[in-house]
Amino acid sequence: MSVRQKYALPWVSILGKLLLFAVTAAASVKAPVHTFSVAGREFQFDGKPYQIISGEMHYTRIPRAYWRDRLRKARAMGLNTITTYVFWNVHEPRPGVYDFAGQNDVAEFIREAQQEGLNVILRPGPYICAEWEFGGFPSWLLKDRDLKLRSDDPKFIAAMDKWFNRLGREIEPLLLRNGGPIVAIQVENEYGSFGKDHRYMEAVKSALLKNGMDATVLYTADGAENLSKGALPELPAVVNFGSGDAKKSFATLESLRPNGPRMSGEYWAGWFDHWGGLHYQSDSASERAELGWMLRNGYSVNIYMFDGGTNFGWMNGANSDGTDYRPDTTSYDYNAPLDEQGTPRQKYFDFRDVIAQVTHRTLPAVPDSRRPCSFSVAPTIESASLWQNLPQPVESRTLLTMEDLGQSYGYVLYRTGLKAGDGGTLVLDGLHDYAQVYVDQILVGTLDRRLAKSQLTLPPMSAPGTLDILVENSGRLNYTNLMQDERKGLTGEVRLAGKPFKKWSIYSLPMNDLANIQFVPQPCEGPCFYRTQMRVTDPADTYLDTRGVHKGQVWLNSHPLGRFWALGPQYTLFTPGAWLKDGNNEVIFFDLQGKPGETLKSIDRPVFGKTTSKRE
Repeated sequence: MSVRQKYALPWVSILGKLLLFAVTAAASVKAPVHTFSVAGREFQFDGKPYQIISGEMHYTRIPRAYWRDRLRKARAMGLNTITTYVFWNVHEPRPGVYDFAGQNDVAEFIREAQQEGLNVILRPGPYICAEWEFGGFPSWLLKDRDLKLRSDDPKFIAAMDKWFNRLGREIEPLLLRNGGPIVAIQVENEYGSFGKDHRYMEAVKSALLKNGMDATVLYTADGAENLSKGALPELPAVVNFGSGDAKKSFATLESLRPNGPRMSGEYWAGWFDHWGGLHYQSDSASERAELGWMLRNGYSVNIYMFDGGTNFGWMNGANSDGTDYRPDTTSYDYNAPLDEQGTPRQKYFDFRDVIAQVTHRTLPAVPDSRRPCSFSVAPTIESASLWQNLPQPVESRTLLTMEDLGQSYGYVLYRTGLKAGDGGTLVLDGLHDYAQVYVDQILVGTLDRRLAKSQLTLPPMSAPGTLDILVENSGRLNYTNLMQDERKGLTGEVRLAGKPFKKWSIYSLPMNDLANIQFVPQPCEGPCFYRTQMRVTDPADTYLDTRGVHKGQVWLNSHPLGRFWALGPQYTLFTPGAWLKDGNNEVIFFDLQGKPGETLKSIDRPVFGKTTSKRE
């Protein structure tokens, strides 16, 4: 041991103890606890006036690997808050079975928002709308035909209470008083457009409070015309509206709540698309002016959406006014400030400029966005006919819906026998939602709830045969009390020449496990699965061009990307680079109307059909 080492050791020991003390002391210092409250017409943060400038983005619609990027872009646009729904159906896919891992880790999403300097407003429902499948409700609620959604029915309240109890374990540590970023929690969602039962609203509020989601500020949100029906007198109310309606909507809020805070709970700076409709694009300049008017008046605002994202898999919702049915597209781009791939569009910079002007803040630099790429998709495709890959059926004398089968999404195949001489008008009562009808596995017609088309003519049978009805769940309604009857499959009776069928083989096809499909290197026609490879070097976002296929679903490396349909207005599927790997990537798609030579391509941009500036 040298002299230097001998005399250095005591100092090393002392420095080590000092370092240990510093680390221990730092660990014992709790995160600062802030306060958030309502004081008359304004919000207060730590006792000082606070204007909420929020943007809506949903953790389920954005790949987890991209959450941080989107949150940083939110800060750079000038937002101080992020608002998100909580999606009951993805977290409790079966009664008592919960999933808060990976893409569904809502707590991690909230923590990342806090790490990026953003507060959070949480909207746990239980109903959320959001153009999301069944408004966020799990489909298993429909199995009990006596259960009444969004009511004080004890069975519904019990299911909601169990769900909130589990969700509360994720949320309570993230409340503001516990050092988290959650400043407010919404009670239900636009209930005034559904009903006016304040006993039910009080039950939702009580369930939130007792299950750990007792934020300092609870509030309700409704459209201007429904504020009085959906609000609770003891809670602040905020108003939801689209571009062009700010002045009249705030005037209504003023008249009903003259002493309450002024906030737009949803400012619809964009809109969503329906299959068979037009692609929405709004006027960024007028929205910039309207946002500026709200901010200069001191009003708080939540821009819906800041980043719309994607209805991956089967998660698009649908709308109806009672006479029609309009399923939403996979893309939820929404013409938001960030496009579906997360790149700022002109609206982003317009909003950023007006926020900076009104708040007099120097905003962070806008993070770079990597441009999408295109990759090579192999022309050789393996295929598998649905007819050769059916599971064991359920034998039944009555028609069963998806919910009866314990199924949430996908398809159901109904099979029965035909006798020689059978023919005439085939009627499908309660078709939900899209059906292809086959005789001896030959397509004889297509029926579509969108078009109110539920019957066709079968020519007389020359010999006994088989009738197959393949039904797609195109997305459950996410709005109005029509949701109560939104079971999927054949929900009524099937009659041929006025006579009902009395014996069925029913095949449940949720398509949530493709591992057992038997692919062969041969052409396939009809309802078919196809498998190919996309060769990737340096993974990046891309878009799968679906103009070479008809109607169905795509999976990438087992990730369900979403639906395609040749009628548009969406002709590409956003394909996240975060779900790709160097080398070969497996692409599987199912096409209801498959043909030999089906192809998908990878391109570097989204493709939409004709546009409109009208909210449809």
